Amino acid sequence: MLAIARAGETADCREALFTLGARPETRYRAARDWLNERGFASTVDYLAAAARAVRSETRLLPHINAGVLNEAEYRQLRPHAASMGLMLESISVRLTERGGPHFGSPDKHPAVRLESLAAAGRSKIPTTSGLLVGIGDTRAERVSALYGLRDLHTTFGHLQELIIQNFVPKANTIMRGAARAELVELQWTIAAARLILPDDVSIQAPPNLNAGAIDALIEAGINDLGGISPVTPDHVNPESPWPALPPLARALEAMGRVLVPRLTVYPRYIERRAEWLDAAVAPAVLALADASGLARTDSWLAGESVVPPPRRAWRGVEPADLPALARPLVTQRQSSGRRVRGDIARILDAVSDRQTLPGDSIVRLFDARGAEVNDVVRAADRVRREVCGDTVTYAINRNINYTNICSYRCGFCAFSKGRSAQSLRGPAYRLDLAEVAERAREAWNRGATEVCMQGGIHPSYTGDTYLELLRSVKHAVPEMHVHAFSPLEVLHGARSLGLDVTEFLHQLRGEGLGSLPGTAAEILDDGVRAQICPDKLTSAEWLAVIEAAHGVGLKTTSTIMFGHVETAHAWARHLLALRELQQRTGGITEFVPLPFVHREAPMARRGLTRSGPTWRESLLMHAVARLVLHPVIRNIQASWVKLGPAGAAAMLDAGVNDLGGVLMDESISRAAGSVHGQQLEERDMRRLIARRRRLPRQRTTLYGAPNWVWTEAQPPARQLAAKSRAG
Repeated sequence: MLAIARAGETADCREALFTLGARPETRYRAARDWLNERGFASTVDYLAAAARAVRSETRLLPHINAGVLNEAEYRQLRPHAASMGLMLESISVRLTERGGPHFGSPDKHPAVRLESLAAAGRSKIPTTSGLLVGIGDTRAERVSALYGLRDLHTTFGHLQELIIQNFVPKANTIMRGAARAELVELQWTIAAARLILPDDVSIQAPPNLNAGAIDALIEAGINDLGGISPVTPDHVNPESPWPALPPLARALEAMGRVLVPRLTVYPRYIERRAEWLDAAVAPAVLALADASGLARTDSWLAGESVVPPPRRAWRGVEPADLPALARPLVTQRQSSGRRVRGDIARILDAVSDRQTLPGDSIVRLFDARGAEVNDVVRAADRVRREVCGDTVTYAINRNINYTNICSYRCGFCAFSKGRSAQSLRGPAYRLDLAEVAERAREAWNRGATEVCMQGGIHPSYTGDTYLELLRSVKHAVPEMHVHAFSPLEVLHGARSLGLDVTEFLHQLRGEGLGSLPGTAAEILDDGVRAQICPDKLTSAEWLAVIEAAHGVGLKTTSTIMFGHVETAHAWARHLLALRELQQRTGGITEFVPLPFVHREAPMARRGLTRSGPTWRESLLMHAVARLVLHPVIRNIQASWVKLGPAGAAAMLDAGVNDLGGVLMDESISRAAGSVHGQQLEERDMRRLIARRRRLPRQRTTLYGAPNWVWTEAQPPARQLAAKSRAG
């Protein structure tokens, strides 16, 4: 089984489907002997061990179809499976009588099956069920079965999907001479299921049993195509091969649908994972999930991947069909179809008319898939061209992270050192003022126009500390622009001195502060903040500090950190909050999306976050931000430290017009596990931009022009060094 599962993992499968008969040891001595010889009390015990092995040795998520189980057995299997399934098949007692298809199978009795499904609900198992159409059942009986399943779901909320499966007669079975279920009966039952079941229950029909009729099934109401495996055949229906994914995707696209891979557990259960997923399984599910709760469709990782995926990977469908291997059915790829209703086009038209997009429209843009992604990206690029032309700006700057000792316990931060972060990379440190001054002086002599100063909230720091840091830099290099102190540091400094924020900002500005970084925003959604940084400032406090800074004449940047536990709804709220603030104050110079680098983050190491955003999500974050924040925030910046230089350059086609700074020292992303360097030479920055057929231009922090001109023969560092020595 492990060999099969590993083959599935290699072929990009996400689910290990265990299908077996119920309790064979109760009927067959051979089964009892086999289990006894291997030290298992029952088939369920063996199944638990097998699922545990697959989950621990591969990235596949077990889904278990083991027939009728009781509540104790569901709870025994729950730590090893993301979901389970049991077909109701029919609610007709008549079919269990002599001569009926369920005669001699006591576990097929409707009452037994309904009780087992109820036990799954009580055990908090995301569950699959369904009907088998064409085994002698009537339409009235199917409707009764659907109402029975609806009642179960109303009580427990655990039915994530219903399979409406058509009966196909098999050779060497009692029903080999029975007629195959007619397509019209399958369509009728699908339509009835869609009308009777709540919208949050997906309706599925097996595509391999209905080759050539997918369009008819979609018109009837299915939104899911179940399991499609590139590794194993359908052992229940071996005469019916799986469809190849690329032609299936093309056929669906022609019907106005997008084929999207999903996981064995549906998004709403992932979002409520504390209730629906065992703590042993949830980390594996999160590792495979995107922000929508569907399957990640690329292997790109923020801070690690050097080259972004090719454009075909944005579509969410593998570029080529993989050959099936003649092995038992253990792995399957799950895919779902979604309707494209022209809403993306309508939203993009609203952007063109400079309408403020509502939250649900922003969420829809973030949910773009397939060709929709290209539409959103192209629209963002058009807006960028209208606003900024082909010029791409950058700054020469240096980060000075003056301490990594922090009294806060943010679950995403691998930079800070404190009682909760002793295992993270790097020792604790605190720079003295002389070292800060020397780093600023060195940066000036290397051509920097800005130092960006941020650090942990050291327990001994007060507002006076921040004032002293400013004085040390401005005394060493009076001309240097100081871009410093997140809203959290400003709030901490003000409170430590017993001042209101506005008064403290006036003091900071008086000592030479030039602008504020809009960091510490993470996600401006307090429900998310309660999970990732519960002791940090609230969304309202962050916005208030930024607005106060604008009120005293200090410009700020703005940021978002995405790809951890939040959803697109939180992204939309974040963008709208920034837009509303900017409409009031006009003080934000740029918006900088920061993809979550998960590798060393404490929450990620505990399996409590996703693996950062996918490439599609990163692309859309920059593009959607350009569209939503237009025209109030002019500049959209890509972080080469998070995306990699090649990834940041690719964002220039998605609405980005700025690549930030060269960052002579960068500690925070590297502490989180980013492999990208701490400095990107200016020459390399300009070449990176030029290769995208854009015009590189150095800027100051506030998007002005520096008082020198860059040339290959005499880079600005030499000119500034001469200027510094002269005066």
